[in-house]
Amino acid sequence: MNQDLALKVMGEIMRWDDDEARKEFRWLKLMARLKYDGYRDFQAGMRFIESLATWLQQFDQDERKVAYTFVKERMVYVGPGEVRRLVEQFFPNTIRQRIVRTVAADLGIKPYTVLIDPQAIAAIERLRRQTLVLGLSDGARMDIVRHSNVGRLSNEQLVLAPQIDTEKWKDLLESLREDLKDKDALFRIIYLVDDFAGTGTSFLRFNVDKNKWSGKLTRFRTSLFNAIKDEDVGNIVAPDWQLCAHHYMATSDAKTKMTDSELAARKTLNSDGWPKEVHLSFATVFDEQLPIVSGKDDAFIALANKYYDPIIETKHTAVGGVKHLGLGYGGCALPVVLEHNTPNNSAALLWAETSGGDREGVDAPAMRPLFRRRQRHV
Repeated sequence: MNQDLALKVMGEIMRWDDDEARKEFRWLKLMARLKYDGYRDFQAGMRFIESLATWLQQFDQDERKVAYTFVKERMVYVGPGEVRRLVEQFFPNTIRQRIVRTVAADLGIKPYTVLIDPQAIAAIERLRRQTLVLGLSDGARMDIVRHSNVGRLSNEQLVLAPQIDTEKWKDLLESLREDLKDKDALFRIIYLVDDFAGTGTSFLRFNVDKNKWSGKLTRFRTSLFNAIKDEDVGNIVAPDWQLCAHHYMATSDAKTKMTDSELAARKTLNSDGWPKEVHLSFATVFDEQLPIVSGKDDAFIALANKYYDPIIETKHTAVGGVKHLGLGYGGCALPVVLEHNTPNNSAALLWAETSGGDREGVDAPAMRPLFRRRQRHV
């Protein structure tokens, strides 16, 4: 649709007068161009203004202002440039700092003196190669990690899969030993990387029904130990190895829950070959005032409850502990959209797409997404 036509339709949908329309059109065109049009999952021929016009039409006339105001004043959109910046800073701000601190501790010197110590410089280079980075999802943006760290991290140190098969572990180890010209070399630092933590339960949670810990961390642990037990592989990590988990973005609540869960799981997960703790780091943590809350957002919460199709609930969403997904997975109540996908932790009105229909005797409305979500579980 032509943008001018889309704006005209927006004005009719919202019933703006001329002055209000000019003001809102300026904002819409600016934000569409700078941010929202870059969303990856818009359908062909569809961009933000067209999507917004379609989205608003599902609401009654007196409700459209509430929905529009929510988008304008409460929604947080993390664009491609912002994501790239977070990814590019991963090595210098996180990995390198850990390498420097580790070498300084090994040699018994101050971290700020390592670059004037020839022995420390050599140790840093060795430890840099003994570092392995595993992406926990496509949101880890390993392509950007690779491109922004040419000469610092090799392709053999970057893997987009936390569950690595035995043959891959063997290849990684052989490459390490070949590069260091040391037949006994082992990995000393492993990073698990993901884009976003809304609840933290995907990374680590206690499964009450199975009476055990589960999540991406435990799946990585299983993969590692299965390879170590294979006689063709053997030891992969050094006795003093460090396991780190880094998220580019996280909610304040997720950071707290992940920290508490990791501490609670240590006794259960601890075994020979497993580190005493997992070091958690976050490039940015959203303000604790971010979530949608009663009082401040009552009008939008009413929309989230009214325009809701329970068909979006699945066995996978049930893991979050909250059945109704009106305010997102786990009841996170986030107004967040990421440029490559919308988290299901965000309000369902932003991402859910259904055809509506009879749901156990209740006529559920069709849900139209503003930023269509690419579902991981169908």
